[in-house]
Amino acid sequence: MAEPVVRVPDAKVALSTASVYPESTATAFEIAARLGYDGVEVMVWTDPVSQDIEALRRLSDYHRVPILAVHAPCLLITQRVWSTDPWVKLQRAKAAAEKLGASTVVVHPPFRWQRTYARDFVNGIWRMAGETDVRFAVENMYPWRYRDREMLAYAPDWDVTNDDYRHFTVDLSHTATARTEALAMVDRMGDRLAHVHLADGKGSAKDEHLVPGRGDQPCAELLERLAGTGFDGHVVIEVNTRRAMSSAEREADLAEALAFTRLHLAAASADPSPGIHLP
Repeated sequence: MAEPVVRVPDAKVALSTASVYPESTATAFEIAARLGYDGVEVMVWTDPVSQDIEALRRLSDYHRVPILAVHAPCLLITQRVWSTDPWVKLQRAKAAAEKLGASTVVVHPPFRWQRTYARDFVNGIWRMAGETDVRFAVENMYPWRYRDREMLAYAPDWDVTNDDYRHFTVDLSHTATARTEALAMVDRMGDRLAHVHLADGKGSAKDEHLVPGRGDQPCAELLERLAGTGFDGHVVIEVNTRRAMSSAEREADLAEALAFTRLHLAAASADPSPGIHLP
């Protein structure tokens, strides 16, 4: 019988700067460095530092924390960040990623009322992906719900696997809110899965972004699957710490999320390929 080995993929574990809200982008770099994250994903939003390439470069250099991904400003609160034109936003996100050495731009599908943008979104993302080595990883979203009513807020679809994209981001808080099977969605993404937003959820109508392990999503199973397949994208901790009573409590949550992720990315198997042998 083959001796069990631990297989650790090349995937880097990054901290989303959104995970420290309401603290600043700069604080995210500090925490990522102190806790030992491999890098950060910059959420471009209303914090002026998140929009400033030179400021981000200085933070990255000072803390020795690389910027692995840029999340384009796709939220309702960022409608005026980096222009009101969504294609200009994506061009600026691409330029930022290239200048900062990030390999991935995360983008949401358009809101349904952005009709012209939505109509050309799939083809437009393909065009932009052909102009750069940066990956445009389109993220799964969810229907908006209020009581017993549901609104389809995204177009062409909140389930991005229903359209043809070169690269995907899977977000496990969003699968919880959508009440869809996360691993089945990952199967549909196949080898086009380039990026993971790791968070948990319990199926609430609100997008919860719980620390992994505190909800009912298959966070551990997904990480173990990624380890088994040699995933070489990024795993980004994107959790909600707004209810933390102190900076210390927030940091403890982010340390717990990192430990959970590293533990389950080290998947034991009986594969006799080179690895670290278990005692």
